[in-house]
Amino acid sequence: MASKLFSPKHLRVFSPRPQMLDEAFCYGPFNRSMQRRWKKPVDSARTRLEGRTRDHRLDKLMIQLKNLRLALDLHAVISQQRNGYASLQLLLRWRREIGLNTEIGAFLKKYPRIFEIYVHPVKRNHCCRITQKMADLVAEEDAVLRENETAVVQRLKKLLMMSTDGTLNMHALWLIRKELGLPDDYRSSMLPNHLSDFSLETPDTLTLITRDENLAVASVEEWRDKEYTEKWLAEYETKYAFPVNFPTGFKIEKGFREKLKNWQRLPYTKPYEKNDLHPITNAERLEKRIVGILHELLSSTVEKMLPLERLSHFRRPFLMEVNLRELLLKHPGIFYISTKGSTQTVLLRESYNKGCLVEPNPVYSVRRKMLELILAGCRGIVQTENAISLVEEDSQGSSHGSQNHTCQVDNMNSMSQFESDSSVESFS
Repeated sequence: MASKLFSPKHLRVFSPRPQMLDEAFCYGPFNRSMQRRWKKPVDSARTRLEGRTRDHRLDKLMIQLKNLRLALDLHAVISQQRNGYASLQLLLRWRREIGLNTEIGAFLKKYPRIFEIYVHPVKRNHCCRITQKMADLVAEEDAVLRENETAVVQRLKKLLMMSTDGTLNMHALWLIRKELGLPDDYRSSMLPNHLSDFSLETPDTLTLITRDENLAVASVEEWRDKEYTEKWLAEYETKYAFPVNFPTGFKIEKGFREKLKNWQRLPYTKPYEKNDLHPITNAERLEKRIVGILHELLSSTVEKMLPLERLSHFRRPFLMEVNLRELLLKHPGIFYISTKGSTQTVLLRESYNKGCLVEPNPVYSVRRKMLELILAGCRGIVQTENAISLVEEDSQGSSHGSQNHTCQVDNMNSMSQFESDSSVESFS
């Protein structure tokens, strides 16, 4: 009888439930009757950034631009070499500095229209050089940047006119030189040609000498005039409005349309207007002024985008003493923050349609051609075209022709073993 009572079958009936045990150990024997405390969900800029409605086309564009940036960084390393090429062992050492997380050989073989891999005929090691098509596009971009010097000077003037005292830090401008379309040597090649407009009183501060009131018109004003004339809207509806374009799947909550309508009609001090005599005391008008400054700053860039971390360098000169990320997330129809591409980037939503710029400019057109080489990848490229040898022009005889053929065969056989060899060499 006892054996039947204490058998595993009957003991399973008297065993306590797992849920009861969890509650006992969770609360203890003395606070088991206490209620659980309800925790309010955290609402911060980080949680709103994670829960925002994503624009997959813009995120995909940022991933593609990241690969283009890595390719241009590798181009800078290779172009600094004396003979115009670099060994893969050398590029392997620079992989971490560039920010490349994949194997260098795998990355180079993904873009045969940009990089050309071959076996050096003398050193017998794998080397890489830039294709002629990519080199021509880099030279074309540099030429376009120098041809559009007038437009670049106007962008600098507009930025200096938006600042409080007409000055900007040179380091902040250096960080966004690519976005503004400035050449790398703009300090020595461009600024000396416009001494009547700019001055460098100190080595790290750019000062505006003359203020051009013809440039004191924000880019959003053109959109407002177009809306007023073409759609026959009332003046009070378009005078202080911004173009709004929500991403696909954006959920409009109850009362959101009315709040947006009131915000669009809210007057504010425009970016080029000084508010020293009439300081802003209303928090909503102050935020709308900052939205106008950010809109104008992004409109002044070549590709209508800026890294979020670099916007912090303009907070003090533009009087934007707020949490910029939180402010940008409040207006998802005007701005979009993309977390793809290893950094957070702010894009102007109205300027993009299906991942392309609505109004392209010459600099953007050249960079788009570079991006097309990234998008093409290995499409239409025969694998054996990558395995070529470097032969001097003087020695192209019959004997050297046979050596070149064996060099190509060795290259094809050794390309599969490159990743393991490079990892061993980096360890040593």
